[in-house]
Amino acid sequence: MKIMVGGIAAGALFGALTSLANVLSSPFGEIGARVAGTDLAKVSKVLSLLLDAGWSWAALAVGVGWAAGSRLRGALSGLLALVAATVSYYATDVYLWDASTDLIWWLVMGLPLGLILGAVGALTRRPGMTGLIAALIVPAGAAVQMMVLPVGESFTTPLPAIVAEAIVWTGAALGAVWALYRFWRERRVDAV
Repeated sequence: MKIMVGGIAAGALFGALTSLANVLSSPFGEIGARVAGTDLAKVSKVLSLLLDAGWSWAALAVGVGWAAGSRLRGALSGLLALVAATVSYYATDVYLWDASTDLIWWLVMGLPLGLILGAVGALTRRPGMTGLIAALIVPAGAAVQMMVLPVGESFTTPLPAIVAEAIVWTGAALGAVWALYRFWRERRVDAV
C-alpha cells in the first residue's frame, strides 16, 4: 500500500513539475513573460523538454513499477502514477496559466500504458533475458523518440534543445549500458 501511495505522490509531483517547467519556459504566459531571458527561463526550457516527453512519462511508470516489486503491484503503481501525474499536470496548467485541458484523453491513454509500463518496471528486477528486455524499454524508447521527434527543431535559440538532447542521449546510453552490464554480470555468476 505504501508503494502505491508513493507512486501517486511521485506522479503528482512529476506532473506538477512538468507543468511548472512549461509555464516558466514559455514567454507567452504571464508568469513566463516575467522570467523571460533569465537563467531560470533557460533552465526551465531544458527541464520542459526533458519532462514533457513521452519517454520521461514512461520512465515514471517504469520506475514506480520497479519500486513496487511484483508485476501486479507494479502495474497498479504505474497506472496510479500516470493518472496522478496527468491530473496534477492539468490542474497545475489550469491554475498557473488558465490553459485548456485534454485531461480525459490523456487519462484514457494513461490507463493501459500505466498498467503495462508499471509491470515492465517490476520485470526489470528479473534476471535473464526478461529483465534485460524490460530494462532496455525506457532507454530504447528515449532513443526512438529522439530520432523520430527531436527536441526543439523550431527553436531560434537551439542551446536548450542541444542540452536536453545531450542529456537524453547520455541517459539512454547509460541506461542501456547498465542493463547490459547487469545481464552480463548475472550470466558470469551463473557460469561459475
